[in-house]
Amino acid sequence: MIEFGYSRAVDAADAIRRAEGGARYLGGGTNLVDLMRQDVEGPTALVDVSGLSRSITETADGGLLIGAATRNTAVAEHSAVRTRYPMLTRAIVAGASGQIRNMATVGGNLLQRTRCPYFYDTDGARCNKRSPGEGCDAVEGINRDHAILGASPSCVATHPSDMCVALAALDAVVHLRSSAGERTVALCDLHRLPGDRPDVETVLERGELITAVELPAPGFAARSTYRKVRDRASYAFALVSVAAALDLDGDAITGVRLALGGVAPKPWRAWRAEEMLRGGGATVENFARAADAELAEARPLAGNAFKVGLARRTIVAVLRQLTEGART
Repeated sequence: MIEFGYSRAVDAADAIRRAEGGARYLGGGTNLVDLMRQDVEGPTALVDVSGLSRSITETADGGLLIGAATRNTAVAEHSAVRTRYPMLTRAIVAGASGQIRNMATVGGNLLQRTRCPYFYDTDGARCNKRSPGEGCDAVEGINRDHAILGASPSCVATHPSDMCVALAALDAVVHLRSSAGERTVALCDLHRLPGDRPDVETVLERGELITAVELPAPGFAARSTYRKVRDRASYAFALVSVAAALDLDGDAITGVRLALGGVAPKPWRAWRAEEMLRGGGATVENFARAADAELAEARPLAGNAFKVGLARRTIVAVLRQLTEGART
């Protein structure tokens, strides 16, 4: 049995004060509690922040500010999210069962850890993310579900969140607070690539608390979607997922947002593909060239080379869907 302290924060300042001794923040517990049960993590104290801000409010520039303790279900069902940011609703619904969505929080979703089986195997598997310097058995092991982009010899695990892929495409901003004050970080910059320190997964400082996620004014995000390719129709983690938004002037692409999931250690913003697409024609040939450019640096492992082709086809299919929808 793991012994740990537990306290419940009444507000953000109280949570930060209670965490000063190294306690972990607890949201819905849908990931952290599992990690504790399987002896992957063993915090000595938990600070429950699930009762903090759950508001979803309009910002001055027409965006939305979503409190970090907001349940995933509440975000997915919010009328402004459904109509102005449909890719986010689709990503959340694709991400987990209704029971999990009812418990999981926005802040917790951002900080969930990989589902790599070697990370969870504490009885014999080597994992640099769990035990720095130990090695990574996934590199030469069963790696069908692992990363093809952004990985390193130290870690090839993928980031599991669907919500984060949509937030990356939407240029979301994460609001943080600590005893040193407040700051914001772009969602695309929140998660780190593994390099030689895969155990350091985000840019958060010790004791720093996620207080909210801000969505900028939607612009063309209303013409957006999220597609998740997985082994079964029930709730499974993505082999490949695509969050995309397009703005068209006739057949010309005037704006594009594209992010990938299931292929990298963090939500993967497809900057190279976006650059190639912007200003060009909305054709299948251009979609394919942009996908190829984004995937040119893919480094598949023995068991997951199929992900390169799967990602290419999914990118093209999603962009084609958005284009055809704009013309009807």
